[in-house]
Amino acid sequence: MEIIGNGFIARSLRPIAGKYPDTVVLAAGVSWASGTAAADFEREARLLQEAAASCRSTGRRLLFFSTAATGMYGLVDGPGREDLAVVPCTPYGVHKLALEEQLRASGADHLVLRLGHLVGPGQPAHQLLPALVTQIRGGDVRIHRGAARDLIDVADVVTLIDRLLAQKLHGEIVNVASGVAVPVEWIVDRLELRLGRTARRHYQDAGSHHVIAIDKLRSLVPETDRLGFGPHYYERIVDDFAATVVAATPS
Repeated sequence: MEIIGNGFIARSLRPIAGKYPDTVVLAAGVSWASGTAAADFEREARLLQEAAASCRSTGRRLLFFSTAATGMYGLVDGPGREDLAVVPCTPYGVHKLALEEQLRASGADHLVLRLGHLVGPGQPAHQLLPALVTQIRGGDVRIHRGAARDLIDVADVVTLIDRLLAQKLHGEIVNVASGVAVPVEWIVDRLELRLGRTARRHYQDAGSHHVIAIDKLRSLVPETDRLGFGPHYYERIVDDFAATVVAATPS
């Protein structure tokens, strides 16, 4: 496996890199769903164009990470499914859908994974859990009313990617998420409990709440049922993340 990038997902995939020499992973894209910088979007589009051209010429498969978050499925009526015609509702969602279409038109063999909100040690500070930890420690946390997020452990994501790549899927789009939308307030509750701190909550305008369908993932990877996805799955993820934060805090 050739991994393009050295960020959170790229580092997480290194343990299985030797198993798939016929696969190129583009793990150097925009990781900030709130980001709207045109230069960052253009950079990722160029990287995808170059990677797709290389895969087309060498006969390798390109693994591309898209999003199953609000930007892609936020306007969907019901659970967000891969076979739906979606209308992205954020610049990030528009960008990722355009890249999916760009890849499909490139002629390169490929697999697209639409990811939920990954959680794990070493993830970027601007992502959800690190940002909430910073706010809680600062004494004030901002919450969008009604907002919910699908959290999934990056270690479980690597397990699922391993199983999906082993099946030699071609031209498919697969949601990789837990299938449960967790209210952000519950996530804050759990973080406060594990960090031993309480922050003042400042509520903002209504947030997004949608469910990511994982029926296709379950059918392709029966082992998904062993990962413990369900209404309490997020508690383990938040607990583990908080534990790494506490362990890294000078006493």
